[in-house]
Amino acid sequence: MPNKAIALVTGGAGFIGSHMVDLLIEEGCEVRVIDNLSGGREENLAHHHSNAVTLEHRDIRQIMPGDAVFQGVDYVFHFAGLGDIVPSIERPLEYMSANVQGTVQMLECARFAGVSKFVYAASSSCYGLADVPTREDHLIAPQYPYALSKYQGEQACFHWHRVYGLPVNSIRIFNAYGIRSRTSGAYGAVFGVFLKQKLARKPFTVVGDGAQSRDFLYASDVADAFYLAAMTNRAGEIYNLGAGNPQTIKYLVELLNGPVVYLPKRPGEPMCTWANTSKIQAHLGWAPKVSFEEGVKRVVANIDYWQKAPLWNPDSIAGATKTWFDMLEGA
Repeated sequence: MPNKAIALVTGGAGFIGSHMVDLLIEEGCEVRVIDNLSGGREENLAHHHSNAVTLEHRDIRQIMPGDAVFQGVDYVFHFAGLGDIVPSIERPLEYMSANVQGTVQMLECARFAGVSKFVYAASSSCYGLADVPTREDHLIAPQYPYALSKYQGEQACFHWHRVYGLPVNSIRIFNAYGIRSRTSGAYGAVFGVFLKQKLARKPFTVVGDGAQSRDFLYASDVADAFYLAAMTNRAGEIYNLGAGNPQTIKYLVELLNGPVVYLPKRPGEPMCTWANTSKIQAHLGWAPKVSFEEGVKRVVANIDYWQKAPLWNPDSIAGATKTWFDMLEGA
């Protein structure tokens, strides 16, 4: 990255965003973070003791073009937004507001500031029940409002690229994991659920028979891809991002080492997610560096981070996912 470049990371106190901040600091950047702390934590940035990181506790939907936080910004990495499937089914308006209108607000601020590149954190959930390995030109078929909102945010990015000439790239993340993943809120990502269960010495709640596989990618490898997408001269590109090496939930449980209880399979969930990463490798020279086994080892070494996470059991999960089954069963 150019010397003394200014990078803005929305959602930079969150899971992947904080790893992005780490990399940008290593590259000698001045980093500004916007985060309303609904999912992020100030502690995720506490290890940066220099003046190179500033955190603005604000909602992206309330920031207008010309705001001082965008002054002089060279690169924008847009991770802010609402995640998780079940709450999106229950509160679709909030998701459309945060993930679509919030993105539009950031695009317009970036356009006004004349940034060199805007990199959008998209979701592979836009593909729905996809053929694997999944290419970027796969049919789009969102199964729930979260997926729809992230896809529409991406569409807004490319509209700003076509109409206003804003240099944009989008990365469709498959299954990111690592230290600092979210510890509060709704029932969601498997790592957060399992790590708290391990801490509490409770059984892992495995959906189905555990044979389903996910294209897990460690968070620092995700940050590397976003950095390269900002540095390239290419713009207007979509990249799938995963390790390209799906791992079963059964194998994850073996690595975490604990007892298991099985739950009913959920509608609208694929048996396998698997990114075809040939495009990002060819265009950007990106490749994953952290093996799944090494990544799990790092997460377990930092397991105390999940002390405050909710402890899920079969009954609480059944209650939390009732809307999911009611809305998507037979869809």
